[in-house]
Amino acid sequence: MSTFSFDQLINRTGTQSVKWDKTDLVFGAKDVLPFWVADMDFQAPPNVLQTINERVKHGIFGYTSPTESTANALSSWVKNKHQWTIDHEWITYSPGVVFALSMAIQAFTEPGDSILIQPPVYTPFFNMIEVNDREVVENPLKLAGDKYEIDFADLEKKFAEGVKLMILCSPHNPVGRVWTKEELKKLADLCQKYNVLIVSDEIHSDLIYHPYKHIPISMVSEDAANRTITCMAPSKTFNIPGLQASAIIIPNEKLRTQYVQQQQKQGFSNLNTFGIIGLEAAYSEGGEWLEALLVYLKKNVDLVTGFISEHLPELRVVQPEGTYLLWIDCNKLHLSEEELHERLLEKGKIAVEKGEKYSSTYGKGFIRLNIGCSHEQLQEGLNRLKIALT
Repeated sequence: MSTFSFDQLINRTGTQSVKWDKTDLVFGAKDVLPFWVADMDFQAPPNVLQTINERVKHGIFGYTSPTESTANALSSWVKNKHQWTIDHEWITYSPGVVFALSMAIQAFTEPGDSILIQPPVYTPFFNMIEVNDREVVENPLKLAGDKYEIDFADLEKKFAEGVKLMILCSPHNPVGRVWTKEELKKLADLCQKYNVLIVSDEIHSDLIYHPYKHIPISMVSEDAANRTITCMAPSKTFNIPGLQASAIIIPNEKLRTQYVQQQQKQGFSNLNTFGIIGLEAAYSEGGEWLEALLVYLKKNVDLVTGFISEHLPELRVVQPEGTYLLWIDCNKLHLSEEELHERLLEKGKIAVEKGEKYSSTYGKGFIRLNIGCSHEQLQEGLNRLKIALT
């Protein structure tokens, strides 16, 4: 039986929390319960907290740099969790995955080049392409029954028109898909055919529900490994995004050199002290905590699904295969985007992400709900959702 408890309600206000202290600024409404930005309301694993506390007691915070123990922690985790064997020389570090996306765009494409994404998808994919003066090319996912699928015919058409780079979301945020080996292999083969580089955002790769299995796209073929920049991090898995530590895995030496040079141009050299030790501690000893977390999150998925089925049958929950983010279809309510979110904020006093944030076309009428919280808090959020929409 697990010794970890995720039921504790912890007051996060006054901690510079984006989720809790910035909600009124972002949504223009006070006294709303936040279920939006993607961090969880759980404390980090005990061993991570202990490691950081011991480092604080040391009292000296000079310049630090990842070591072999950092690489060992990451490579062992990836090997044990995903059966992917990586060489230490493939690893470079980044303060975050979004920063890494921008670095990859700058390193491997030129202004005006076409970069493909699969909406509805994580908003910074759009933002990083646009602010770097590249062209967004969309390969929209298709909602087939109760899950999303890749439109491979459209994907090949877009590749043939001259796409240079693709940003893959794997597992997918916000629709919760965990891509199968067959899907990844088909995608990788098309990238090989049209010489498209892959930047694979795999930040949610550890948050997978049974019986699904995350497969790093670099594993599907030698060619895929040689054209892929894989972005991973302990931040979502262990709820430590504020420590700002991500790992970028690039088997191709030429691509790795280009990427590192681009980071150097931006003045980045090393992770911060707590990012390094947090990453090491989480990957070295966080496995048992994660298993308990996944059991708890699955109960939250079931809680939401059951509640909506009983009380809000017009809504449809797209069943997640991974992540702690639920993609919910509200289109049968026949409300405009403005009416939907006015009801949520003013009547229900609940803050969720608008679907149109992930695509102005393919996200309309959807909301993204963060279930990374206690059962009690989630139940309160569902009660507010019911008040808002009935």
